[in-house]
Amino acid sequence: MEPLPESSDRNWTEPGIYAVSDGVYRIPLPLPNDALRAVNVYAVTDGEKLVLVDSGWALTVARQQLAAALGGIGAELADVSEFLVTHVHRDHYSQAVVLRRDFGSKIALGQDEEPSLKASGNPDRLPMEAQVDLLFQAGAGDVVEALAREFGTDRRHTEADLWEAPDEWLTPGPRPILPGREFDVVATPGHTAGHVVFVDDTAGLLFSGDHVLPHITPSIGFQPVPAELPLNDFIGSLRLVRAMPDRRMLPAHGPVSESVHTRVDELLEHHRQRLETIGAQIAAGATSAYEAAHRIGWTRRNRKLSEMDSFNQMLAVLETAAHLDLLVSQGKLNAQVADGVRRYTLP
Repeated sequence: MEPLPESSDRNWTEPGIYAVSDGVYRIPLPLPNDALRAVNVYAVTDGEKLVLVDSGWALTVARQQLAAALGGIGAELADVSEFLVTHVHRDHYSQAVVLRRDFGSKIALGQDEEPSLKASGNPDRLPMEAQVDLLFQAGAGDVVEALAREFGTDRRHTEADLWEAPDEWLTPGPRPILPGREFDVVATPGHTAGHVVFVDDTAGLLFSGDHVLPHITPSIGFQPVPAELPLNDFIGSLRLVRAMPDRRMLPAHGPVSESVHTRVDELLEHHRQRLETIGAQIAAGATSAYEAAHRIGWTRRNRKLSEMDSFNQMLAVLETAAHLDLLVSQGKLNAQVADGVRRYTLP
């Protein structure tokens, strides 16, 4: 499998290894669902040392495709010295843990992911436990029931062993990657509390993880230990990246893009409009996040909440709540809890 030049004409999910820049290669790996069909892992090498940004989901097929792709640059899985992981979601972290056991590679992860990593590794924790509590607060008991029908009510975490601690907790600032090459680690909380991006200033690259994606808006705060105002964190992180010099964007899902600023501007505008739209639902009579989520469209197809599967209904309701809570923090709405449900009103 020889490296191919990066091309916007090619389906970004097509297996292979693609040359992005000098010593940087994109490797798309499969995911076991329809919504996000692949995750990009990036190989950074000087011909001697090999580092991967993110690792993929711990699936047999993903491991096979990663091994085949690395063969295109004369490398093997055992040659990976370390994984730099943007955040602790399964499709970014879990394969690194498995490969570390087999080959002794190191793992580095943002320090603010530690609480969620520990919670994920608790074998007694129910899947989406924190999200269920937040759904009840959002008035979305119907979504909780739908999740229970689909995923069960007493299924313990069957992959707790995949959430071992990293070898290094990353902090913001310069970080050596290869001899003579360093990345700047930038904390970008929002998608998760400890999400980081990696800036290769010399090459003009930004490894954006799930913080900035070219085709979709990242979920906000989907993690076992929820943040208080994840949307506020996310918007602040977008503005931080926007204030930096523009660079090529190497995202975790989607094709390489020439300008991270262009996409950041689109995301900031999207959430500005979303805040207006969701706030308007309270003015029109909705009182909970669940009620507001029912009144607006979702995805580029403007789907109704009732048309979505239970998992995406959950994400939609929690995103609505994140927008409403940000409006409360800005003084544009009031909120109080009644009968376990957080109710919103105009000031």
